[in-house]
Amino acid sequence: MSELVASDDVELTVLLPCLNEAETLEVCVTKALRAMEELGVVGEVLVSDNGSTDGSQEIATKAGARVVHAPIRGYGGALLNGIAHARGRYVIMGDADDSYDLSNLGPFVEALRAGHDVVMGNRFKGGIAPGAMPPLHRYLGNPVLSWLGRRLFGLRNVGDFHCGLRGFNRDRIRDLELCMPGMEFASELVVRAALNGYDIVEVPTTLQPDGRSRPPHLRTWRDGWRHLRFLLVFAPRKTLIWPGLTMFVLGMIGTTILSFGQVQIAGVGFDISTMVYTCLAMLVGAQLLLFGVFALLYGHNEGITDQHQVARWSRFVRFETCTAVGVLLTLVGLAGTILAVTAWGRTGFGPQELGETLRVVLPSSTAIGVGITVLFSGLFASLLSLRRISTPVSASPVPTDELTATRG
Repeated sequence: MSELVASDDVELTVLLPCLNEAETLEVCVTKALRAMEELGVVGEVLVSDNGSTDGSQEIATKAGARVVHAPIRGYGGALLNGIAHARGRYVIMGDADDSYDLSNLGPFVEALRAGHDVVMGNRFKGGIAPGAMPPLHRYLGNPVLSWLGRRLFGLRNVGDFHCGLRGFNRDRIRDLELCMPGMEFASELVVRAALNGYDIVEVPTTLQPDGRSRPPHLRTWRDGWRHLRFLLVFAPRKTLIWPGLTMFVLGMIGTTILSFGQVQIAGVGFDISTMVYTCLAMLVGAQLLLFGVFALLYGHNEGITDQHQVARWSRFVRFETCTAVGVLLTLVGLAGTILAVTAWGRTGFGPQELGETLRVVLPSSTAIGVGITVLFSGLFASLLSLRRISTPVSASPVPTDELTATRG
């Protein structure tokens, strides 16, 4: 992210992403300016405009805000651009639809001054006015996604994962090099902050009905899925590695036991048909496990996860290790196959006893399948581990479309 030279006198930037917010933008800017004046905070209101065609830029300028053009479309694109241009040491971001209480920024400022890296608003603690949040969001979407965030990333202090009113230390967030251009930017910010050990706290805030006459930019199912996908992808150990390892081990145990014959448990018989699924569990489990490690390697290369998180698992997908394990499993599978063919040959390659044959053929073919998968996974992991050497280029970006100066 490009960093602009900021004025040392500016403590706070209130950042408002904007796309055709002419109906509510003026009142949002006015509230934020008045709140900073009452708090005695030297700050600015920065509107990061995403290509408005309704005169939002002029409205923001007349109300006392500074406006910059966001070349990348989307909620995240506007916020990334605003963070890059912010002059304040701290940034408080909020929507420009007059739903968040921009007149009450005191709790956020106090928490930021206390040294917290990220200060999340919690609408469930502060109060949600009737009609401010659709029931589907209030009772399903937000609680489920917030619960997942707490479970996957250890965010025990975050009860409202997707509150749009939040503050943060500008330089600390810039260091994360966030990149999501859409609505999932809200998840990326808190997840990446958590993964990097940032100090995250919550303060109560309120939510009022949207002040606009048009529908909001948020699309319930599309953006909900994007948030969910982001959360799952950023927690590969809990969503891929551990489930995959568990499935593989259970499948291997079941396959080994059933290869010796039928098993009775509590009067229920398990035989060849069950072995088909235990073999399938081995194949699927191995792939989930390997995909999870690939995700960790990719995250490390992209600066999402640190070396400590990757080190434990990366040893298992080294090219040499995977080659040895893959070749060994393939040879075991081939030995079983030869054994089955030899037994078939003794009968003159005629009709076979299907049950006894499958007890050898199924584990053997599974071992070959897993072995080849592991073998080529080592090659793929080695490609992921290659680091491109490049010469860093430093440049001083020029502010774009700055329409007003900082307010003291």
